[in-house]
Amino acid sequence: MVHQYIERDTRRIRTERPYGNEAVRILYSRIRESSPWLFRNLTGARASRFLSYMNYSGILADRLQDYLNVQELLNIHAGECLEPVDKLDTLRKIFERKIRYRQYRPMPNDPAAVVSPADSRMLVGSFAEASSLFIKGKFFDYDEMLGEHKKTWLEAFREGDFAVFRLTPEKYHYNHTPVAGKVIDTYAIDGRYHACNPNAVVSVVTPYSKNKRVVTMIDTDVEGGTGAGLVAMIEVVALMIGDIVQCYSEKDYENPLAAGTGMFVRKGCPKSLFRPGSSTVVLMFQKQRVRFADDIAANLFYPDARSIFTQGFGKDLVETEVAVRSLIATASVAAKKDLT
Repeated sequence: MVHQYIERDTRRIRTERPYGNEAVRILYSRIRESSPWLFRNLTGARASRFLSYMNYSGILADRLQDYLNVQELLNIHAGECLEPVDKLDTLRKIFERKIRYRQYRPMPNDPAAVVSPADSRMLVGSFAEASSLFIKGKFFDYDEMLGEHKKTWLEAFREGDFAVFRLTPEKYHYNHTPVAGKVIDTYAIDGRYHACNPNAVVSVVTPYSKNKRVVTMIDTDVEGGTGAGLVAMIEVVALMIGDIVQCYSEKDYENPLAAGTGMFVRKGCPKSLFRPGSSTVVLMFQKQRVRFADDIAANLFYPDARSIFTQGFGKDLVETEVAVRSLIATASVAAKKDLT
């Protein structure tokens, strides 16, 4: 199946050629159906680490590096990289590269702006059935996404909104803080290592809430905060993503540390790094606390784009390609006043 998305700056329809698409088809159709035991093992932690090593550090990576100009193939922009491109001499270094994000990923000045956490392809949705953006049980199961033991957070986000950010292998793999506020909870949830390829997402119902993930809960209704209520930032691993390195830094990438409970985080700062491959970030917002950017919401229903998500889920779901730190939503001041 063809998978297309909207390039935000130009509004052009682009076609994605998902990485390892044939392998994903085999894994999620033939192997899954004929050998459930093998499928469970191949989407487990041990197999994911092995595949990651072979693709990005082992013999497969060496051979690929010998025969291809990987930087050119992945369309790496030399000017934005902190290190000279010739120093990015392994696949792992390419996927874990640092960039001059203040210059090449500018951030809006509006204090109420919510920004993209990643260079990614983005979808938005709502948990409220009355919303035109209502999507139920497609990408994740609501009751299991935040951890079934976290009843307080489950109640806090009911009938709220969410955004899904899907990173592809060529992307810059640092995640940045989408809002400013105080971290009030952070925890990891164990799980599988399903691929984030669109075909895999359609094949496995609610994969993001089944994968291993890290949840960071941010209260933005504090002094200096974005004013968007509680915001859950959920970093989801995938096949060949063996680790999420927590490395929050307010000045470039200096003195990194894990964003812990009680810490105030500034908007647009590096927060974490996905190890090589592709993965997903999910943001969750409380009811009526944000308004998504008009172009991103409208692009969901783009009539001429052929999306695997649209075909697989029977609902218009066309992604928009967004840059990290770019505007994706605005905090709703009216809703905040109503709640107080």
